[in-house]
Amino acid sequence: MTDIRQLRQFIAVAEELHFRRAAERLHMTQPPLTQAMQSLEASLEVVLFDRSKKRVTLTPGGEALLEHARRLLRASDDLPRMVKAAADGQTGRLRLAFASTVAYGRMPGWVSGFRHANPDVLLELREATLDVQLAALSADHVDAGFILHAQGAVPVGLSALSLLVEPFLVALPVNHPFANREPVFFADVASDPIVIFPRHIVPSLFDSLLSYYHGKSITPHIAQEAIEMQTIVSLVAAGMGIAWVPQVFARFARPGVVYRHVEDMPVSIETSLIWNSCEMPIVDRFVSHIKSAPNFSPPVFDPIA
Repeated sequence: MTDIRQLRQFIAVAEELHFRRAAERLHMTQPPLTQAMQSLEASLEVVLFDRSKKRVTLTPGGEALLEHARRLLRASDDLPRMVKAAADGQTGRLRLAFASTVAYGRMPGWVSGFRHANPDVLLELREATLDVQLAALSADHVDAGFILHAQGAVPVGLSALSLLVEPFLVALPVNHPFANREPVFFADVASDPIVIFPRHIVPSLFDSLLSYYHGKSITPHIAQEAIEMQTIVSLVAAGMGIAWVPQVFARFARPGVVYRHVEDMPVSIETSLIWNSCEMPIVDRFVSHIKSAPNFSPPVFDPIA
């Protein structure tokens, strides 16, 4: 088995083409160097040098070994830096999942900034709902995920960084009787059919919304369920009903739909980054990047300009 020391010795002889000069370069005497090259040739079962009284030259086998030996030596010299960089989360792969609605907020800026600051980290992004993210985290298919949930209802057993707390807006068809009012009140829309996400997508938000209806002694009429918020809003435009959407989603301009604040809607939506509690330097580095970003601040209601 060839070791790094033998490769260094071989490279010195191959470059000097003179055993005495190579030995001086390596700060050793010539006999041990000659012996080391003989041992290397024996282990490889290849003659590496043509030796004569006048000169030393490389054989074809020696030429081939020189190219590979230099590459291996560079990799060996770079190994401590690579290991330290990986331990510090500066290299490797970061697999991020995100709920589609989060992409309308600050997430793209955080991801872009992290990519710029850590060019040696391979970023893999995957759009996924909360239920899919939880399964992926459990199976170690993703490292962290941006999720939506009811305020304070972070999934148990995971580390989390709260990023934003915002109110629900109501998405109304443009021909709704209260489409031109700002704000509206819950009583104005309480009897309208709802287009909503299935409960298993975000259970805490679904339950919080329906609990508010029930607390008002109202049984909501769910006209249609859809997974993607863009689809939900498109169904509102088609007149299927109203929808409750995160405030940040008002940035999604859809013809036929208006977004209105609801004066007496207390249910809030929280955006969080979640990850498994085990130590992962690359995730820790991403979390630190978000915390130090200029646009990161403690979660508050985030009005849309």
